[in-house]
Amino acid sequence: MTPAVNLDQHPDVKAFFDPQSNTISYVVKDPNSSSCAVIDAVMQFDQAAGRLSYKSADEIIADIAGRGLSLEWIIETHVHADHLSGAPYIQERLGGKIGIGEHIQTVQETFGKIFNEGTEFERDGSQFDQLFQDGDHYKIGDMTCFAMHTPGHTPACMVHVMGDAAFAGDTLFMPDGGSARADFPGGDAGQLFDSITRVLSLPDAVRLFVCHDYGPGGRAIGWETTIGAQKSANIHVGGETNRSEFVAMREARDAQLDMPKLIIPSLQVNIRAGEVPRDREGQMVLKIPINKL
Repeated sequence: MTPAVNLDQHPDVKAFFDPQSNTISYVVKDPNSSSCAVIDAVMQFDQAAGRLSYKSADEIIADIAGRGLSLEWIIETHVHADHLSGAPYIQERLGGKIGIGEHIQTVQETFGKIFNEGTEFERDGSQFDQLFQDGDHYKIGDMTCFAMHTPGHTPACMVHVMGDAAFAGDTLFMPDGGSARADFPGGDAGQLFDSITRVLSLPDAVRLFVCHDYGPGGRAIGWETTIGAQKSANIHVGGETNRSEFVAMREARDAQLDMPKLIIPSLQVNIRAGEVPRDREGQMVLKIPINKL
């Protein structure tokens, strides 16, 4: 059962767009206090040079510090395959707890094998401060929030509802963008449809914030829509689309998609809560598995 939404709580939401990965990160402020959360923080990576950059994370840090806010949560909606997480970098400077869905353990087990991680890599989610279960409630200041398990894109995907705002991760895009792919290891198009159906059971007035946008048709990048707009106009699930139609569409579409450019570094870093793996000498290193994805 999905918990009740408090439409009377209207958090302030500020978006930060990363053009390298077309990711939107968010600072979400409790309307009645200085407490806030960060959703899906980005760390840039120049793959050709093997160099990290913290431009997006620094912008978020400057915003929080400039407004005198107190950071309580740094939330990952799922294990991202298209950008590296900036969560630990932000936590080191501002505090807060890093949280992700409890099914991160499934993702860690899957990709621990793909990347041939040794026994020193824990597959119990212990790299994160909080593992959310479906329906878990938590607080940002005085504002009550809850997490919804929404598998399909990945096993660990969650939508976080904060007052009248919901953060969809990759479960849904803007209405003219449709839905996320479901062909990564552990993904499932049928599960994705079921998850989307559950998200669309939220009240129509709920503001929905997406994690990615690509400006279909050349329109300006966007990130805020509503549950009502998704139900009526989403090109993949709006109107009368049924489960079998969605699965057939999604699987055919996914078969034509290339892998994200940063999937190999992103997964190695993000299953570790944003920490870059290190060799025996303590140097940051990444692996390139061959013919595994």
